Amino acid sequence: MSTDPYELLRVRVTAKDADTLRTLLREARPDVGGRPRQGEDGSFSIDAYVSPDAAEALEREGVVVTTLEDAAATGRARQAEVGAGDRFAAADAVPRGLALKVKDT
Repeated sequence: MSTDPYELLRVRVTAKDADTLRTLLREARPDVGGRPRQGEDGSFSIDAYVSPDAAEALEREGVVVTTLEDAAATGRARQAEVGAGDRFAAADAVPRGLALKVKDT
C-alpha cells in the first residue's frame, strides 16, 4: 500500500491481444499516454500513468505491467529547473498595483 498520495508511475501495459487490452482499459480506466502499439508477436501495449497500487491492480492473466519510471520524481526534477524570477521584467522595474511594496531581504 502506497503512503505518498503524489506517487505516480509511468508504466507500459502489454496485453496478449487487442481485446484483452481494450477490456482492461475499459474496466480500469487508467490515464494513458499515446496510442496502443502492436508488437511483432501480436501483443498490444500502451503507456499509462498510475499509482503503484493501481499498477499492481492492472496485472492479470494475459497482461504484463512494466514500470518505466517514477513520473512524480521526474516531474519534481523538471520543476527544479524552472527559475523563480520574471526573466522578461526589466532590471529596474517598479512593482505596480494594490499590493504592499516590501524590500527583499
